[in-house]
Order: sequence, then C-alpha cells, then structure tokens
Amino acid sequence: MTLPGTDLSEKASAVELQSDLRQRQAELLDCLQKAIEEFHPKISLACSFGAEDMLLVDALSRIRPGARVFYLDTGLLFDETYQLIELAKKKFPLQFERVATELSVQAQEKLHGPALWSRLPDQCCQIRKVEPLKHMLSTLDAWITGIRREQAPSRAQAQIREWDSKFQLVKFNPLALWSIKDVWKYIHKYEVPYNPLHDRNYPSIGCIPCTAPVLPGQDPRSGRWAGFAKTECGLHK
Repeated sequence: MTLPGTDLSEKASAVELQSDLRQRQAELLDCLQKAIEEFHPKISLACSFGAEDMLLVDALSRIRPGARVFYLDTGLLFDETYQLIELAKKKFPLQFERVATELSVQAQEKLHGPALWSRLPDQCCQIRKVEPLKHMLSTLDAWITGIRREQAPSRAQAQIREWDSKFQLVKFNPLALWSIKDVWKYIHKYEVPYNPLHDRNYPSIGCIPCTAPVLPGQDPRSGRWAGFAKTECGLHK
C-alpha cells in the first residue's frame, strides 16, 4: 500500500533535482562563455576524456564551435580512450590538439629502464605528462579543467576561477562544485559519449599500467597508482 503523499513527495524531489541541474548548467555555460570571451584564442580545455571532461567538451561546443581542446597522449592510454578521442573529433566541432613528449615509450625504456612507472611513477608522469603540459600552457593565458572538489582532498579547495601559481596562468574549474551525480545526469540527459571503462568500475582513467578498477565505496582515485602514496600526476598543484 502506498502511503499518502509519497508520489507527490517523489515528484517534488525530482522537480527539485531538475531545477538544481538547470541551475548548475546555467552557471557552467556562463563560466565558459565569460572565459572564452576574455581569453580566446589563448585558452584551451585540458581533456583527459573522462566523464567530467566529456561533459565540458559538449558544453564548450555549444558555447563556441571551434574552441580549443588539448589532450596529453602518453602513448600508454587505453584503447577505449583512443577510440573515444576519434569519436569526439568527429562529433564535436572543436579544435582538438594532441600534446605529447618527443620521447617514445621505447626510448624512455632505453634511457631509464623498463616499466619506469612501476618504480618511479613521479618521474614517468613528469616525462610523459607534466613537461608536455608545461610546454602547452606556456603558449596560453588560461586553461579549463574538469576537476571537482569532491574528487580528492588535494582538490577540495579548487575555485571556479583561480590563479595557477604552478604554471603561471588563469585556471578555470567550472565543475568544482558539481557532484558526480550532477555529472552523470548531464551526460545522460544530453547523450554525451563517454569512456565505456566507466561502466567497468573505472571512475578515474589514466594510463594502462597505472589505472585499476575501483570497488564500490572506495576512493574514486584509489585505482590510480595503486601501491604508491600518489594520487596526482602533477598537473594540478
């Protein structure tokens, strides 16, 4: 037997959630619009092709077709990620730019020994991610990221707009206040393509050797660099 008022309560809750999502979307689009107006063409979205970044790719394509998006290709990404990259290039009217180190994985092995990531992950990230990012950001006045406060303690103080003292430029984090539920509501509502690894318990997706599935209830980033006291690759201070 249904208790009196249950249906009305559920409907009211659903309406409230829809209202919250509309508000978040409006704030997101306003943030992106202002960022692009102020800094284009010397602003770009840093895209890892995770759920948050695919949301931003979709939103950015609505604001400014032809806007810049760059991604770090370490040479060690999942096949699913590379497939999503190609799909995104075809689907979204944006300017996608591949950023990578000139040092191949094979050359890195000759210089530093096999599987550097398994011994010195910070050094591997520095070579394959941080240095290419540093070079890319040196050509920009601002960048956009998909980091959210709830992702990790190291991101808990992220501001929607802030000065990136590490790389010396303006940094926009339009999703800083979003929850993971907000992200997926947007993705499903607008049918945004996403990495199928997310459906296989990979909430955070990086390089193959440094990414593992996460069990329900675990820290979403615990699958990154498992076995090391490391939760960030060095892209965010």
